[in-house]
Amino acid sequence: MTAPVPADVISRLKAVLGEGGWSEDPQRIAPKLVEWRDRWVGQTPFLALPKTTFEVAAVVGVCGQAGQPITIQGGNTGLVGGQIPQGEILLSTERMRAIREVSPLDDVITAEAGVTVAEVHAAAAGVRRRFPLGLASEGSATVGGVVSTNAGGTQVLRYGSTRNLVLGLEAVLPNGEVWNGLKHLRKDNTGYDLKQLLIGAEGTLGVVTAAGLKLVPVLDSRAVAFLGIASPEAAIELLARAKDAAGGAVEAFELMGRLGIEFAVKNIAGTRDPLAGAHPWYLLAEFASAEEGSAERAMERFLADGLEAGLIADAVVAQTQAQAQALWAIRENQSPAQKPEGATWKHDVSVPVSQVPAFLAKADAAMQAFAPGCRIAAFGHVGDGNIHYDVLRPDSGSDVEHSARRDEGSRIVHDLVASLGGSISAEHGLGAMKTAEAARYKSPVELAALKAVRQALDPGRILNPRVLF
Repeated sequence: MTAPVPADVISRLKAVLGEGGWSEDPQRIAPKLVEWRDRWVGQTPFLALPKTTFEVAAVVGVCGQAGQPITIQGGNTGLVGGQIPQGEILLSTERMRAIREVSPLDDVITAEAGVTVAEVHAAAAGVRRRFPLGLASEGSATVGGVVSTNAGGTQVLRYGSTRNLVLGLEAVLPNGEVWNGLKHLRKDNTGYDLKQLLIGAEGTLGVVTAAGLKLVPVLDSRAVAFLGIASPEAAIELLARAKDAAGGAVEAFELMGRLGIEFAVKNIAGTRDPLAGAHPWYLLAEFASAEEGSAERAMERFLADGLEAGLIADAVVAQTQAQAQALWAIRENQSPAQKPEGATWKHDVSVPVSQVPAFLAKADAAMQAFAPGCRIAAFGHVGDGNIHYDVLRPDSGSDVEHSARRDEGSRIVHDLVASLGGSISAEHGLGAMKTAEAARYKSPVELAALKAVRQALDPGRILNPRVLF
């Protein structure tokens, strides 16, 4: 917990923000102090609600001069606690709502930090373009948040993570100065790339106030299929065959275990099992192409090949957009469907794609040995090796007892991930949850370099002080 905020700092913040730019109302602030899984609950004496980059700079300037820490929050969709203040000033970007420019000739959209990903999608669609970042939380996740956490999503296989989708940034640095790097350039080889330092920095090196985001063409030929398969090994083999059948048209390739499907059918209203029989594992595959009918034909070739090879036990292909959305809803509701099932140890990890089957087999064995009867719901982006590996308490177990063993159980999972050349955070960041643990897996050389970067830009550790190194 940080020290109390001095009264004169709050007075100065009120002055620079003006009417409507701040709140001390507990009811107004309360929703911003709880992470959606209820794992983190915070507190703050003051909510800063800047509407412009100038106001953000004023807030950071006041706090920097006073040595007053700030926690930055976008849509509050983070899963590692970095957005929840523990006594710091809370700076929300919710009023920074402008889409400043849409340039179809440059294939760039410039949006302020508080614009949601869904709103970026809608603005891009208005000029027949697409922003290729798909998230289950896109209705609430904001531009500033996805940039600061380097969000991934379901299209990383084809388009890369947020890091690959940002052309320029505007940000307020920890000294209160504004850096305007909102370029439309795809080539700029003039030294250090400051925007890449800020992307994924979780708000520790600057407050992102706007971003220039890459757009791509709309692809009208699209095919979505839901497959029942026997094993993760089959999934990896099918991924290779999908690439052969469709080339660059493979847009998403998502893996789900049987238990996750059962949870979705049980706990998410309107969800039904797409296949007649039960299967140990499932794939959701999406192909997309500009040529009419091309994705559909590629999907037909892929499914025929997989069925003939005995890699696919059953499959269904969406015939309408509504059917495609229903199939995708099963994947996007994997996490919400777990919530009624009790305490869960959640892991957002990545390993080399070829190591996904080994990770799942070894992790399952280790978890059953450590917590007999635990229920394992694994799902994720098999195309980029990112697995959400969730360990739920036994059916008749105690939430309290299961939660008490979380750290010890997660250490086992993370040690396994590290042994396979993986990462303990694939797309959610480190936040307050994993920062200390991540240091165990980094070399002294890497840690020293990371700390030196932060010390150079934020020597007072003003921005998100409990996050990163």
